[in-house]
Amino acid sequence: MKLTPLLLEKIPLIKQWIATTLEKHKLYEIPVANLNFSNLPLYYSKRILNSAKIVTVDKVPIPPLSEMGLGELENLKNFEDGNYAGVTYIDTYFLLRDCMTNELLHFHELVHIIQWEHLGIDKFLLTYGVGILQHGYINSPLEVMVRKYEKLFNQKTSSYDIENSVRKELDKIVPHIADNRI
Repeated sequence: MKLTPLLLEKIPLIKQWIATTLEKHKLYEIPVANLNFSNLPLYYSKRILNSAKIVTVDKVPIPPLSEMGLGELENLKNFEDGNYAGVTYIDTYFLLRDCMTNELLHFHELVHIIQWEHLGIDKFLLTYGVGILQHGYINSPLEVMVRKYEKLFNQKTSSYDIENSVRKELDKIVPHIADNRI
């Protein structure tokens, strides 16, 4: 059985889990703009910083992929079992409480927000899932992209239009990921 159709079949379950998770935490959301980081506005527009939301948690919520019928897919099972400092769903990201002041981690999750926004929910989930299945979490294309931009942030590169750069890069790599379906 090709695995991409299995992922496509499970996307509605994952989307429902995400919607439920976001709704459950809605009262705890804080706009990223309220955090007053000094460097994030050098890279992100006011629109992104005002629309992106953060929720602090003791453990970041990860979809129960095994319960959704994806547990036999080893790299997805490994992803499900991971212990992460942050995770992004659509326009909201969840961070461990003790990571709240880590501006680099906020930067990282904001790149994911741009990816979600540009690709849309279904295409993001499929791209992210296929990337993890093919390359594992660390080497999945969307995570590799984020780490590339993190380097610019760490180097204190002067003001940089990351939003358009991410969108252009997504337009180049995502069709190739889809062409190389599992």
